[in-house]
Amino acid sequence: MQVSGQKIIVLATGGTIAGTATTPGDNIGYTAAQVGVNQLLAAVPGLYAAAGGSLQAEQVAQLDSKDMDFDVLAALARRCATALADPGVRAIVITHGTDTLEETAWFLHTVLCAQKPVVLTCAMRPATALAPDGPQNLLDAIAVATAEGARGVVVVAAGVVHGAQRVQKVHPYRVDAFSSGDAGPLGWVEEGRVRLVQDWPAVLVDQAPFAIEKIASRTNWPWVELVVSHAGASGALVDALVRDGVRGIVAAATGNGTLHHALEAALLRAQSAGVRVVRSTRCPQGQVLPRPGDAIPDSGGLSPVKARISMVLDLLG
Repeated sequence: MQVSGQKIIVLATGGTIAGTATTPGDNIGYTAAQVGVNQLLAAVPGLYAAAGGSLQAEQVAQLDSKDMDFDVLAALARRCATALADPGVRAIVITHGTDTLEETAWFLHTVLCAQKPVVLTCAMRPATALAPDGPQNLLDAIAVATAEGARGVVVVAAGVVHGAQRVQKVHPYRVDAFSSGDAGPLGWVEEGRVRLVQDWPAVLVDQAPFAIEKIASRTNWPWVELVVSHAGASGALVDALVRDGVRGIVAAATGNGTLHHALEAALLRAQSAGVRVVRSTRCPQGQVLPRPGDAIPDSGGLSPVKARISMVLDLLG
């Protein structure tokens, strides 16, 4: 139950959950980020009651999450940090597009001291759909935000609670589009109640204040790119990136971190030139198992896109 007198802050960033289409039956030809947060919340019966009658809504951004960038991430993180430090705030709920939700979740997990719950939610269908999934996801997010002992950055979608480290979007269309791979979900929301099967995420207490300070007024973010190893891959793209001044490269490798020999040679050249290089795997489950003497370090279990987020933050110092 919600602690008396405390409010839940809803920070909106746009996405499909706020999208509209010209016809109600159109679930793919919509325009994302059209509905304002107050209108979005008002359309969900019982939402304010589930939150204990105290919701504060703010429009931090209004974009399709495919267009998310580090400036918006930093603004969102700063607002979250302020809210988390407010004793009058019980929890934060963030509405977000599905495409880059996993990256935002990992960014916030890394830079926030989230002793209170920070709950990201989303939708695969626009607000104008015949059967939109956004309203139920919002109700489920409130259930997680008010759950006893809840903490950390989590994602709630289709009744499933995911941790920020493992969650991935694994389907381009279906409502249940997210998975935590072989790690499994943290739990489920069932009729407004949270059933956990794993503990809430660990909170990074020590580094958070320094991280927020580092990103607070950042205008130039370290340039980090992703490259993919595949049949017939070459090193030309890597060589071009190095010539243009890239700071870091994350390689989405095949299998257990294996790389096409031409791509690997280029990555080693980049590493010798002072570019940060890390390997992850294209595989949606599991993680790279390092071997003694690996010339290119692995991502420590992070997916390629999350490894990129971490590298950007690492390069900030």
